[in-house]
Amino acid sequence: MAHPERAGSAASLRVMERILAARGLPVVPDEIDDSQEAGPGDRRWHHRARAEYALSRWSAATPPRYRDAEATLPEVAAWADRALADNAAAGALLLTGQTGTGKTYEAYGALRRVAAGGPDRFEVITVNSADMYGRLRPSQVMGAAERELRRLSEVQYLLLDDLGTAKTSEWTEEVTYRLVNYRYNNCLPTVITSNLPARDDHGPDLTDFVGARVASRLAEMVTSLVPMIGGDRRRGGRAA
Repeated sequence: MAHPERAGSAASLRVMERILAARGLPVVPDEIDDSQEAGPGDRRWHHRARAEYALSRWSAATPPRYRDAEATLPEVAAWADRALADNAAAGALLLTGQTGTGKTYEAYGALRRVAAGGPDRFEVITVNSADMYGRLRPSQVMGAAERELRRLSEVQYLLLDDLGTAKTSEWTEEVTYRLVNYRYNNCLPTVITSNLPARDDHGPDLTDFVGARVASRLAEMVTSLVPMIGGDRRRGGRAA
């Protein structure tokens, strides 16, 4: 049996407003607290729930130093908005620049902006490239390195920090190729930071580190290239 509406409820006020308006007697109801109506059947409630869940995943993957990170640059915010609108079309965000220019801060901020947008799904792994290569080196645990590479390759969002700082070898080039190639083929959003420029005809660049095969894929993957300039902010400099 249906329960009668309580007098003064938001629904009954709207019914009364329509009746009075039909008789030419407009009424201005008291302010209604929309939060009282929010619940599992409300679209806004679901959006907030998704955002809270995604932000909890983001926070768990973010070091304490970057828990206040925000996407302050328009190009970074635009990439995050594209990722939220169409995950498969987001491509890669590449932030380059010298040490201390705020690349890592913006990278975590980009992923935070995606999470705060309340995506239907949000899975993320963040890793420094040196740590990644350390995890992927052969060990006494059979198959551990392959499982880790598959985990990094398949995750929805990957933040790869400081690419290009490890010592170059055929092994690092092959591992990087397998990782980037999988994410390239499967259109998975990737955030990369590097102290090396994307291209430099007069000195070492990212292509020198990753090799031609990876560089070719990155050239197509990267939809937002953000060179960051300025002094080391950790030492009082300012980045732009």
